Amino acid sequence: MKIQSSAEACPGAALNRAFFETGAAELAPRLLGKLLCHRTPEGLAAGMIVEAEAYCGPADDAAHSFGGRRTARTEAMFGPAGRAYVFRIYGMHCCFNVVAAREGEPQAVLIRALEPAAGLALMAARRGTEEPLQLCSGPGKLCRALDIGMAQYGLALCGSELFLADFRDFSPAEICVSPRVNVDYAEAWRDTPLRFFLKDSPYVSRVPRRYGALGTLG
Repeated sequence: MKIQSSAEACPGAALNRAFFETGAAELAPRLLGKLLCHRTPEGLAAGMIVEAEAYCGPADDAAHSFGGRRTARTEAMFGPAGRAYVFRIYGMHCCFNVVAAREGEPQAVLIRALEPAAGLALMAARRGTEEPLQLCSGPGKLCRALDIGMAQYGLALCGSELFLADFRDFSPAEICVSPRVNVDYAEAWRDTPLRFFLKDSPYVSRVPRRYGALGTLG
């Protein structure tokens, strides 16, 4: 399936900060169906969130803020909700997170996959592929497709540059839940069902079978 010209999503107004001021476990499924948008000098690129993982703060031994760890890397999570927490993995790939909860409660939601919705040609050029299913089907892929990097660390998500907007609504029966991916080191929280994704979406990231759906939310 190749990129074809078609009507693209036109994002509405950015969500306000109050939307994000809830715990990560509650916020993550609410983010499914929202548009993640990034305007750059090259143009707008946006995708509908189809997969997200919640990281629930100091008690969560899979979270970067486990034990209240506060460093230059994690500082954004301690600030107001509705900001970007971006980090690198393997020294090269960036991962984008939405800061959740209230100031001083370091929780975040990792955005794992998007369904491309606007700026597909721009995404394809950045990713080096015209296969829509490969543009944003993973945390590192979506950051490259939308040109999200460390320059966006701490950026408020309620403006006109990097923001989230309403797009589609899904019922609890359309939202699957499973354990998070690659957190086997997190002893107590390893199997906690904090990964949320759209049922039957072909844009969800490819993960090992052991992370399959445990069921739906409804």
